[in-house]
Amino acid sequence: MKRKGGALEAVVEVENLVRRYGPLTAVDGVSFTVRQGEIFGIVGPNGAGKTTTLETIEGLQKPDEGVIKVLGLDSHRHTAAVKQRIGVQLQASAYFDFLKLREILDLFGSFYHKRLPPESLLARVGLEEKIDSLVKELSGGQQQRFSLAASIVNDPEVLFLDEPTTGLDPQARRSLWDLISNIRAEDKTIILTTHYMDEAQNLCDRVAIMDSGRIVALDTPEKLIEGLEAPFQLHLKLSEPVDLPKLEGVAAQSITKVESDQGREYRIQVSSVSDTLPRLLNNLAETNVQIVDLSVDKATLEDVFLALTGKELRD
Repeated sequence: MKRKGGALEAVVEVENLVRRYGPLTAVDGVSFTVRQGEIFGIVGPNGAGKTTTLETIEGLQKPDEGVIKVLGLDSHRHTAAVKQRIGVQLQASAYFDFLKLREILDLFGSFYHKRLPPESLLARVGLEEKIDSLVKELSGGQQQRFSLAASIVNDPEVLFLDEPTTGLDPQARRSLWDLISNIRAEDKTIILTTHYMDEAQNLCDRVAIMDSGRIVALDTPEKLIEGLEAPFQLHLKLSEPVDLPKLEGVAAQSITKVESDQGREYRIQVSSVSDTLPRLLNNLAETNVQIVDLSVDKATLEDVFLALTGKELRD
């Protein structure tokens, strides 16, 4: 990876981006930098401004305010030059009904100075045997893989993916994750939007959480999770019920919430497992309450999202 002053070089720079539609401000003062070779995710509920932000960076929409640089170029003053060097997979893509995959990729490749042959593109996404097929003959997962192949027809330096796995089954989603990771391994930079928190947590080096047109948090998934008040949850099943206030008082400084649904089963949100668990075990032992089952779960990016926005993501 290229470095500038000892740090990874910025390939996308967004400063105070604003995009309005009449009285609605869809993107409201968004700023971030994407470094070379990373996968950068933008997550948020429907209407948060994710797609508008992406399309404005790509040059598909014009910003009302702000500065956007892609590979050192103003993406709206130098739109043609930028488009030669980026790849775009839109949220919904339409292809020619009666052209074969080979012919579609040949056509798309003709728009660029640099192009990759259809055979190698389809091989990279596991569709080499479908080279003479029509798009409508592909399964949903195969269509998404073909869409990914089409987005890298010009061997782009920066790839933009808008909700790349929406509507896919879990196996197809995982397959696409592997393909995206493989593309990044070629020293490509990837910016994607998603409403799947597990996708962002597994794929992305850094994540920006958007809500109502603004970025409300931006960091690595690990640091976002560590920033929660209670990043761990203890699941307890006891031999007999105990009073909730008693459990809450065991390690008051590290326990933030105790819940029980069935009398003997408890969910305890804690800031520190090492502080809470020994005290809890000692307390239960002193009162002759037996632990039937115990597990510890770490919080996820979805917990961060819910804590910051109070909204549930829906497919």
